[in-house]
Amino acid sequence: MTERGMRRFWKAVEVAKEADGWSVALDGRPLRTPAKAPFLVPTEALARRVAAEWAAQGERVDPASMPFTRSANSAIDRVAPAHAEVASIVAAYAETDLLCYRATHPAELARRQAEAWDPLLDWAASALGTPLKATVGIVPVAQPSASLAALAEEVRRHDPFALAALHDLVALSGSLILGLAVAKGRLSPDRAWELSRLDEDWQEAQWGTDEDAAAVAAARRRDFLHAAAFLSLLGEKGAPAAA
Repeated sequence: MTERGMRRFWKAVEVAKEADGWSVALDGRPLRTPAKAPFLVPTEALARRVAAEWAAQGERVDPASMPFTRSANSAIDRVAPAHAEVASIVAAYAETDLLCYRATHPAELARRQAEAWDPLLDWAASALGTPLKATVGIVPVAQPSASLAALAEEVRRHDPFALAALHDLVALSGSLILGLAVAKGRLSPDRAWELSRLDEDWQEAQWGTDEDAAAVAAARRRDFLHAAAFLSLLGEKGAPAAA
């Protein structure tokens, strides 16, 4: 229901509590997803953010201006029917987590990586019971099977909406630990993004900024912060309690 160029036909946007969540209606007509499923979200806060996007539309609908609607549609149409598969994709990032692969040189970069990333690996080990091994270079290191299993279970505990957000946090940062740290309130989204960009920022400091690369990075940062904002609107719904 967000086709580009669709004319605005409604005046009022309403939010209502339903048996299975919260709905959004346009002049009394409940929204449905692109796959024609009922548009039901788990919290009033998310429903109101979606409603605000629809209320802000002009004469024609601009889907690009409706990121929360888009994310909710994705959770309902794509993640919910394939929850186990999506959870497996997200959990697999632990096998090659960004935080576990360190530079051998220059020494200053290696030092910065250790100072920034070691505390998060320590947090994963203590708070989640999932110690991971750090290594140097790009040769894969085998992670403890018990840790991988525990992290996979942690991911599976997220409902489709929280899992959709976690997927983006992890895929954009390259780190399951960073994604979980944001989801559990261990890190602010801005700080997590900074830590995921440590290597790239180092290179830019040495060689200067490439405009095209900077534009791509800015878009990815925007998407990362949106995923965190989407997750925050779920409140206590969907995501496991903070550790």
